[in-house]
Amino acid sequence: MSRRVPKVGFVSLGCPKALVDSERILTQLRSEGYEITRTYEAADLVVVNTCGFIDEAVHESLDAIGEALARNGRVIVTGCLGARPERITERHPSVLRVTGPQAYDEVVSAVHEHLPPKHDPFLDLVPPQGIRLTPRHYAYLKISEGCNHRCSFCIIPSMRGDLVSRPIGAVLGEAERLVRAGVKEILVIAQDTSAYGVDTRYRLDFWEGRPVRTRTQELAQALAGLGVWVRLHYVYPYPHVDDLIPLMSDRGLLPYLDVPFQHGSPRILKLMRRPAHAENTLERLRAWRAINPDIAVRSTFIVGFPGETEEDFATLLSWLKEAELDRVGCFKYSPVEGAAANALPDRVPDDVKEDRYRRFMELSARISTARLAAKVGRRLRVLVDRIEDATVIARSTADAPEIDGLVRFPAVPGVTVGEFADVDVTASDAYDLEARAVASRQLSRGDIREYASARHQPGENNK
Repeated sequence: MSRRVPKVGFVSLGCPKALVDSERILTQLRSEGYEITRTYEAADLVVVNTCGFIDEAVHESLDAIGEALARNGRVIVTGCLGARPERITERHPSVLRVTGPQAYDEVVSAVHEHLPPKHDPFLDLVPPQGIRLTPRHYAYLKISEGCNHRCSFCIIPSMRGDLVSRPIGAVLGEAERLVRAGVKEILVIAQDTSAYGVDTRYRLDFWEGRPVRTRTQELAQALAGLGVWVRLHYVYPYPHVDDLIPLMSDRGLLPYLDVPFQHGSPRILKLMRRPAHAENTLERLRAWRAINPDIAVRSTFIVGFPGETEEDFATLLSWLKEAELDRVGCFKYSPVEGAAANALPDRVPDDVKEDRYRRFMELSARISTARLAAKVGRRLRVLVDRIEDATVIARSTADAPEIDGLVRFPAVPGVTVGEFADVDVTASDAYDLEARAVASRQLSRGDIREYASARHQPGENNK
């Protein structure tokens, strides 16, 4: 009698970068004959990929490990919190193994040790794009590991190391496989996407037999030609980012930038040790919108950072009013074990943090309401995520999955999940849009590729 197929459960916490790490581990396990199961009870052991960026994430990770131990009993831990194994073993001494972030081989070896594989090369087939944890029509594409910055509130470099850019040929090859598998939107991620290639001195690589440099602009141009939406996340506002704006459209490189500004007060930005803190970001935003009025800019901010005065906070609110960002997230500062900011004086009381958070979010909601109201009456291209009770739930070029708003409209024949549709916007609120479909024809990948190819040819099409 043949031995039962070993089954592994998987819990993935944290950011999209951690999600990609989980996908890589799962792909390797699946290729070695392991079955991936969705329940604790069916699994022979469970892998928990943790987050350790802020205290709230640490607590969530520790709770998830505890739940896995309680419901299964055999647990391997990896991810950012694994860089501080004592935090895990102090509370959960019975875990089988603890590994750090990006430790793919160590995780797989630990699974081998506690649950030997049963590999059948005729049955254990893995699709060329690997195992993914996202819906079929979008995927994250991680272009580098680590970070060269030393922001005072962050411990990512101590967990994930300095910047290591992937060869651009390998990145583009992965993107091609995703597109062939049916992906319609590629979300480019890194700790600092705009620093891609700095560590290699923009090394020359090859893709499809032609030379291409390991650099953000060349990467964006190549991805835009694949005929799918390309969305850039974690882009620092360096001057060379300006070169990306003319490449943007709703049929390739999207008019969307996720820029972690973090604050509007130069003094607080200096205390945070933020890169590019001296750049005139408001002027840059105006220049980007002059080039491409449709560009959507999202960002995250921290309120209550040590030393933040009411004057600093007022500067932040004034900055936000002028910037009129499309999408905004906000965190109340909390100390992170090992962060340099812990040594800063003048801690902000919790009640003051809460008040500033409320005021910040109220202002951002008013700005968002006004910007979305300006879209009523416009025609937008959207990507359909799901259909619920005859209502289509979709996203526009201004909406990244999970973190931004939605576009809702009544379902009509020809509109399907994972496909593009054109809609007319009929109403709006603080975060979402209501619309109606204008046609049942689905936009094909060929339509997008033809447009993108024409847009990037020299001559009249570039005017």
